[in-house]
Amino acid sequence: MMQWPDLLSLKRQGDRLKRLRIEQDPTRLGFEVDYDRILFSTPFRSLQDKTQVIPLSNTDFVHTRLTHSLEVSVVGRSLGRMVGKQLLERHPELGAAHGYLATDFGAIVAAAALAHDIGNPPFGHSGEKAIGTFFSQGKGAEFAAELSPLQKQELLDFEGNANGFRILNASRAGVPGGLRLSYATLGAFTKYPKKALPKKPSKHIADKKYGYFEGQEALFQDLAAELGLAKRAEGFARHPLTFLVEAADDICYTIIDFEDGINLGLISEDYALEYLIKLVKDSINTKTYHAMAHREDRLSYLRALAINTLITDAAQVFMAHEDAILAGTFDAALLDKSQYKAQIEDIISLSVQKVYQAPEVIEKEVAGYKIIADLLEVICTAFVAKAKDRPGPYDALILKLVPPMHQADTTDTYELLMAAATYVASLSDSAAVHLHNKISGKML
Repeated sequence: MMQWPDLLSLKRQGDRLKRLRIEQDPTRLGFEVDYDRILFSTPFRSLQDKTQVIPLSNTDFVHTRLTHSLEVSVVGRSLGRMVGKQLLERHPELGAAHGYLATDFGAIVAAAALAHDIGNPPFGHSGEKAIGTFFSQGKGAEFAAELSPLQKQELLDFEGNANGFRILNASRAGVPGGLRLSYATLGAFTKYPKKALPKKPSKHIADKKYGYFEGQEALFQDLAAELGLAKRAEGFARHPLTFLVEAADDICYTIIDFEDGINLGLISEDYALEYLIKLVKDSINTKTYHAMAHREDRLSYLRALAINTLITDAAQVFMAHEDAILAGTFDAALLDKSQYKAQIEDIISLSVQKVYQAPEVIEKEVAGYKIIADLLEVICTAFVAKAKDRPGPYDALILKLVPPMHQADTTDTYELLMAAATYVASLSDSAAVHLHNKISGKML
């Protein structure tokens, strides 16, 4: 059984002394420092130009990864505080003996939620698939014989969550430990506490994907030991607060992607009331709703009520299953146990039909596949040629386009390919297009 005092560890990578909550500076709490470090980091800023749903959209009200992440963090903060208040009532020793407050739970969830998309490639989830396709069907498949089964699987199923874990913790010259976030926040960030193999060994939610690359395994093992994560057959149990981070993300993309679809004209506004009324029927003031003259105001009102309803419901599910969550046996997302599951599925189904499969989305995803494949081909070729001391003139030029911090000083094929993949993943949508134009010989 996992224990809350361990799970709320303030330890940071490289620490030699214990950090105690009760000794924290109240004006600069460790979990709040985590949020600040993520917010001001370069990888987070690049999310302002990474696709959420509509790639390279020219509209000003469609969400990017950055606005989505900020909204998820706000929902996560509320959800964490709500659950934290109830946990402190259930476990008063957390406050009396250790000094934890409900706001600490909110701060941990908010920081982890802020970072939840930080490792995602350009062009939305199709970016991950495009990288994997390059190594399974594209030129990258030629390197398969030089990789271990685990290394090969990491590239075939390139995972934004694992890349995010790498980004948050990657050491650089003069910057050991990367952002050096608290272990509590890193634990809450890790949705899938396992390696890439075996792939989906069970139907447990923690086994759906993988959460760290081969190079970060030692760090993750230290993290799991410090937090006291429960051991499972093929990995570890999730940090309990991970379920809240996931719920915040699920709530936002369910409701806000739906709202984007309406704002884009892909979904009729009539659907908003029809589909959301079942979520907000106990809290909506129909007189207030009908008095609003503008669509944006009506949608904002329904959105706020719907999100509040789902936050309250997710908190109730978490508290009802706390024992199973701490034991590592709770095997589903919180919204899968929601009393509103049917309504959520109806909204997502309509979004899939009208938004995620809209011609604009499909067309841009196709372009994204081509751009990512072309970039990986020339960069992987240049990296490998350099490692073998056989770079041609074109390879030498490509190497000059890739920042030194993204080039691996090694002859190991896996490290070279992963360096190429993580560099391409770091690019914003526009940066990827711009770089592709350069290698395609287009004058900008």
